Amino acid sequence: MSVATSPERAPIAAAAPRRLSALDRWLPLWIALAMGAGLVLGSTVPAVGTLLAQLEIGGISLPIALGLLVMMYPVLAKVRYDRVAAITGDRRLLISSLVLNWLVGPALMFALAWLLLPDLPEYRTGLIIVVLARCIAMVVIWNDLACGDREAAAVLVAVNSVFQVVAFALLGWFYLTVLPTWLGLETQGLDISMGEIAINVLIFLGIPLAAGFASRWIGERTRGRDWYERTYLPAVGPWALYGLLFTIVLLFALQGENVVQRPLDVARIALPLLVYFALMWSIGLVTGKALGLGYARSTTLAFTAAGNNFELAIAVAIGAFGAASGQALAGVVGPLIEVPVLVGLVYVSLWAGRVWFRTDPLPQDLHVSSQPSHEREGS
Repeated sequence: MSVATSPERAPIAAAAPRRLSALDRWLPLWIALAMGAGLVLGSTVPAVGTLLAQLEIGGISLPIALGLLVMMYPVLAKVRYDRVAAITGDRRLLISSLVLNWLVGPALMFALAWLLLPDLPEYRTGLIIVVLARCIAMVVIWNDLACGDREAAAVLVAVNSVFQVVAFALLGWFYLTVLPTWLGLETQGLDISMGEIAINVLIFLGIPLAAGFASRWIGERTRGRDWYERTYLPAVGPWALYGLLFTIVLLFALQGENVVQRPLDVARIALPLLVYFALMWSIGLVTGKALGLGYARSTTLAFTAAGNNFELAIAVAIGAFGAASGQALAGVVGPLIEVPVLVGLVYVSLWAGRVWFRTDPLPQDLHVSSQPSHEREGS
């Protein structure tokens, strides 16, 4: 996968024309095929969903967890952790990310849910839960594909994850009970402990982050940075795509039967999600541009603002309301909509980099499109 190597890019005028590799250019096709395969599998073999439900520990699906960990490790192994300290000093980036994730995002979805689903309280609650679960896993993939700042993504995901442990239950209580009461609207409770959220964050962020840091530390000290980035990273890089596609197949298989049997419900749930993802991404990119963060960090800000932690949202919805509830269905529809929308926004982001930021987002060492991305340096 084509990824950024630093926050700065060469001006278009000075850069030779480059294109995405064949593998990267066809990524939407691979994802579409994975979604289709999952839907067919889930609707024609309902036992698959039952099997996935049985392979759970503490509400976490083991096969999906495996796919996410395989997906995240290569990207986090690419992070240059010696640059992280410089990211943590960028107050504009950190503060704007926290504001977008914990003030703007929940308020926006609360408004959209009540505006577009006033007669469907279960789906409305499910969507609010989805938005309160900030992204841990897939955002690193979208950011990488859009040539965002990899180190900034790691820092923002970590910072927002810490806030998630503290703020999820509090904001759930506020947006489902307190604010509706103030506005004279219907209320609904949410029972979730900080411990459950902390376990989710530890598994889906802590494990791959520790593995990525350890592999770079060991690799650079035993073989050197040149070997690590020219040999090791290209070898493990394609596994991010494999993990992503595997996870997508499982997610769509899990709810394939529901999607086929309840298409109108899925469509109604999808509408506020579509608006939400598009608006949050756009607000994030515009904010980054206005703050002078540059293309790479503006893109990272946009994707971390738009993405959500679907595993946590689904686990909370199932634990609080049951696997057959409307809240659980809304939680599952979240990633079904998020995946194709944010893949599309990757290409919009690359276009915005060239047209709006007057920058070439693609790495300077990217070869011609016929070369497989796993053969490129640092891909």
